Amino acid sequence: MFLFYCPDIIDKKGQLPPDESMHCIKVLRCKNGDRIRVTDGKGSIYEAVITSDRPGKCAVEMIRRTNEPVIPSWTIHIAIAPTKNISRFEWFLEKSVELGIDTITPLICSRSERRVLKEDRLNRLIISTMKQAIVPRMPAFNEPEAFKAFIDREKHSTAMKFIGHCGDQERKWLKEAYVKGSDSIILIGPEGDFSPDEIRQAEENGFIPVALSKNRLRVETAGIVACHTINLLNEDLPDHPCFTNVQE
Repeated sequence: MFLFYCPDIIDKKGQLPPDESMHCIKVLRCKNGDRIRVTDGKGSIYEAVITSDRPGKCAVEMIRRTNEPVIPSWTIHIAIAPTKNISRFEWFLEKSVELGIDTITPLICSRSERRVLKEDRLNRLIISTMKQAIVPRMPAFNEPEAFKAFIDREKHSTAMKFIGHCGDQERKWLKEAYVKGSDSIILIGPEGDFSPDEIRQAEENGFIPVALSKNRLRVETAGIVACHTINLLNEDLPDHPCFTNVQE
């Protein structure tokens, strides 16, 4: 049964967004009375029936919820510099959504080689990955933000804050610095790494310098390692998404 994204569900009824509607009705040739799966992107997945098969305006009615939403008590927010080769950044988005991430912020740094993104395309990629991997919660994808502005905004956050870099400064391993069950914000720099001034600014505002591997990682790999490390450290917590009870 196909899974579709329907963000606005009211009184068990909803209308698929235009792209989702066209895919459902025109491409898959679904029609009135057919049953599909629907996610609201907020934690719930439903079995639904199509009540209107108009292309671009497919209406559905929820029959039953097929999962018990599990909302972890901890969050992962990765602020990462977009790569010069956009396909590598898209790879990071895909894999981080599959692994489980809550928030992604494209970070514009002094050494960033890419400062403009096609946000609509990237949001579509996130939705597509969310459906493919059957991820019930859609991650927040923020607008690109300058490094200093991001640091100033997050310096008072209660989350654990980390900056992953390749400098000579003393660093802790992320797996040792992170406290299980805590919210986290992790900064990942561009090709060429953060500048010394950016590292200093981050540390002065409470970001802990961490290492992610004994090897030098590409930007997109560093982002995935950070995301996986936090998820792995939390995997035995009772509210980890892997404990979701999916009813078939």
